[in-house]
Amino acid sequence: MAQIAKNFTSVKISERKKLDMRAGDTVRVFVKIKEIGKDKKDRTRLQAFEGLVLARKHGTEPGATFTVRKVTGGVGVERIFPLFSPVLDKIEIVRRTKTRRSKLYYIREKVAREVRRKMRNERMAGAIVPDEEEDVMDVEEREIADDAKAEEEGKVEEAKAEAEEKE
Repeated sequence: MAQIAKNFTSVKISERKKLDMRAGDTVRVFVKIKEIGKDKKDRTRLQAFEGLVLARKHGTEPGATFTVRKVTGGVGVERIFPLFSPVLDKIEIVRRTKTRRSKLYYIREKVAREVRRKMRNERMAGAIVPDEEEDVMDVEEREIADDAKAEEEGKVEEAKAEAEEKE
């Protein structure tokens, strides 16, 4: 008995196989999301997930996946999508980038390192700011402050001189 292969999925497998998506590409993946409303009816909507492709695994076989990373609200979010999943409506390639690696996992550490450097620079800049404020002080205020210092020093010197005379 010859069995006829049936297509049980709504995915256009030939289109997904032809999709030339590589690590380094920026893609927009439209995911079907089921929502149950107040009236107990199922509604599906499309939600876009746009980010950088870190890796593509297992080529075009049925278990093929690709990892997409994006930053939302200062937090890195990664999702792993099965290439032939019926939950994926469509995959758009937004931008192509030439990379020298097939897996870009180092991007995670690179971004974290940049954030740490940025925070350190801001902290250092925050420590320098009060000195800059002192430089902005008016000339008159500086003169008054200098006069007050000189007056205090003069009083101290006079007191020392008087103490020496009494001895």
